Amino acid sequence: MGTRVLVVDDAATVRLFYRGVLTAIGCKVDEAWNGAEGLEKALRDPPDLMLVDVNMPHLDGYGFLRAVRQEPELQAIPAVMISTESTAADAAQAYAVGANMYLHKPVRPERLSGLVRVLLGMPPA
Repeated sequence: MGTRVLVVDDAATVRLFYRGVLTAIGCKVDEAWNGAEGLEKALRDPPDLMLVDVNMPHLDGYGFLRAVRQEPELQAIPAVMISTESTAADAAQAYAVGANMYLHKPVRPERLSGLVRVLLGMPPA
């Protein structure tokens, strides 16, 4: 299990759901409950992929990705923003701060695992 995914979401149930989907396809999962903790963890041990919520305390997902994209060792890591916010403006803002993809919650497990496989170059299920 060499592929590492950092899940940054303030909801424990969402992190648990993502962990279940990701470990089932062979990923190692690290979790952060807000953008500040996520940034600290990403800088200490850069992941292969990041799944990021928008609305979080201390540092939201937009601020997190803005900070990540300013760090040379983190710039190329794919980031998927996953949020309940569903307007075109929300998606546009996510892409403007560096998201590679924007998904709306709730995300079906097969959609999430398929997307992660593609982004990480893993073979299809």
